[in-house]
Amino acid sequence: MPDASFLDATRDSYDATAVEYAEMVATELDQRPLDRALLAAFAELVRANGAGPVADVGCGPGRVTTLLHDLDLDAFGVDLSPGMVEVARRAYPHLRFEIGSMLALDLPDAALGGLLAYYSVIHVPRDRWPEVFAEFHRVLAPGGPLMLVFQVGDDLYHRDEAFGKPIRLDWYRHRPDQVAHLLRDSGFEMWVTAVKEAEGTERTPQAVLIARKPAGAA
Repeated sequence: MPDASFLDATRDSYDATAVEYAEMVATELDQRPLDRALLAAFAELVRANGAGPVADVGCGPGRVTTLLHDLDLDAFGVDLSPGMVEVARRAYPHLRFEIGSMLALDLPDAALGGLLAYYSVIHVPRDRWPEVFAEFHRVLAPGGPLMLVFQVGDDLYHRDEAFGKPIRLDWYRHRPDQVAHLLRDSGFEMWVTAVKEAEGTERTPQAVLIARKPAGAA
C-alpha cells in the first residue's frame, strides 16, 4: 500500500473497533507474567537513566500506559487512531493520550527517557522499519531504553473483518535477529532479546527486545 493508504487503513480499522478491542484486551496483561516482569525491568532502566517522560507508542486503549504509570514512570500514550485515544482518555482520565504516528512523532529531539512499542510496530510495512527506528532514536535521550514486543515469524497477514465489522488491516511478523540488526543500524545498543514460546491462544512465539540509545549519542 502507498503510505497514506496504509496509515488510513490502520487508523480506520482501529477507529471502527476501538470499544470492542479495548474490552478484549482489558485483562490481557494479567496472563502475561513475562511481559510484566520485562516491563518492570524497562521501568528500572528508565529510572536509572534519569526517569524522563516515557511514550507508549501505539498505546491503543491505554492498558499498558497505565501499567507504566503504576511503575512510577511519567508515562503518556500516542496512537494513530482517534477512536483508541478517546477510549484511553475515558478509561484513564488522569493520564495523557495524544493522536500521532510513529513515523513522525510530535516530539522534540531527545525528549524521552524511554519508549515502548507494545505490539504496535506490527502494522508498519517492513521496508518502513528503518524510518520508525530512526524516529525512535531521534526522540530518545542519550541512554534512554526502547522496548519492542511483537510476534515472531516471516508472514504478512490481512484481515477484512473483526468483531463483525469491516476493516482493512495488515500486520507483519518478524525475526528477532533481523529486528536487532535494524536497531543496531539505527544507532541502538542491544540489551535483551527474549523469545517466549506460544501458549494459550497465541499462534506463534512472542519476542521482546530491549535496546538503548548510547549514552554519548547526539
